[in-house]
Amino acid sequence: MNWINLETENQLNDIQLKSHQQPVLIFKHSTRCSVSRTALDRLERNWNPDEMREIQPYFLDLIANRNISNLIAEDFHVEHQSPQVLLIRNGKSVYDRSHFDIDFKSIKQEIKVGER
Repeated sequence: MNWINLETENQLNDIQLKSHQQPVLIFKHSTRCSVSRTALDRLERNWNPDEMREIQPYFLDLIANRNISNLIAEDFHVEHQSPQVLLIRNGKSVYDRSHFDIDFKSIKQEIKVGER
């Protein structure tokens, strides 16, 4: 996976703007959590770049960037979780899952639903 590291508040503004053109995925990862590591590994193993060309995936190390994690919760009206994946479309979170509910197939399905 070609993650874009999410490290600045300005990138959140960019994500909101980009999401009007294409879906944006945010993965919030805790480097101190084995569940987070497992969820990340599962997502990366199953990610199919050919199927997901239109998705911009962002990776947030929430330990190093807790302020960004807090802004994500505030800006997208989601409860903070770790690990957590959000799909942003038209400036809003349209899909948010955490822990072992993070699943490539369900992300792909949500993207297809949004394309209708």
